[in-house]
Amino acid sequence: MTDIHHRTLAGVSVPDTPVIARAIEFARDKCEPYLFNHVMRSWLFAVRLGQVQQIACDPEVLAVGTLLHDVTLNERFAGPRRFEVEAADIARDFVRENGFDDRRTQLVWDCVALNSTASIGLYKEAEVALCTAGICLDVVGLQYQALAADDIGRIVEAFPRLQMKRRMSGCFCHIARTHPETTYDNFVRDFGMRHVGGYKAVSAVDLVTDAPFDE
Repeated sequence: MTDIHHRTLAGVSVPDTPVIARAIEFARDKCEPYLFNHVMRSWLFAVRLGQVQQIACDPEVLAVGTLLHDVTLNERFAGPRRFEVEAADIARDFVRENGFDDRRTQLVWDCVALNSTASIGLYKEAEVALCTAGICLDVVGLQYQALAADDIGRIVEAFPRLQMKRRMSGCFCHIARTHPETTYDNFVRDFGMRHVGGYKAVSAVDLVTDAPFDE
């Protein structure tokens, strides 16, 4: 891993390997343009955060996990599980086909499956934490101040947001409307509660109360 070739993309020095190139093309094929730009920005933010904070990690795991984290986020989503888990399985198949060992494969799976669960992802291995941080920076501005304004500006200029807030919110509402059972324990629930008529999430209080035990 020490001899990995690098290139400069949007002002960021990033690893340039065959598996990363294949992951970029896979994401480009599976994602709408706004979403492809989102995963590219998320990767660049994650890499830059790692550089600024001097966090060592496996650069291919970080790249593939970030690039493939949203391959199921679209209005064709058909479940049956959370969109993050469905995407994690796709990413796992991808890296297995590209020769990753079990440990690296599991890290990629965790990067994708936990990408919207920052309260867990930020405290896992460096690759998962940076993946989560890069994604959260692009979606909600987490750690926005950790990067220079010029860094953020160059990345957004290279990969414009293309009305991401509106487009991504539409995908979340579609999932809440058509597959609400996949949303009760993730953030898509919030979009269902606010924007989807008739949406009613299952309450954890009721699940505990109704558990099939006497006490």
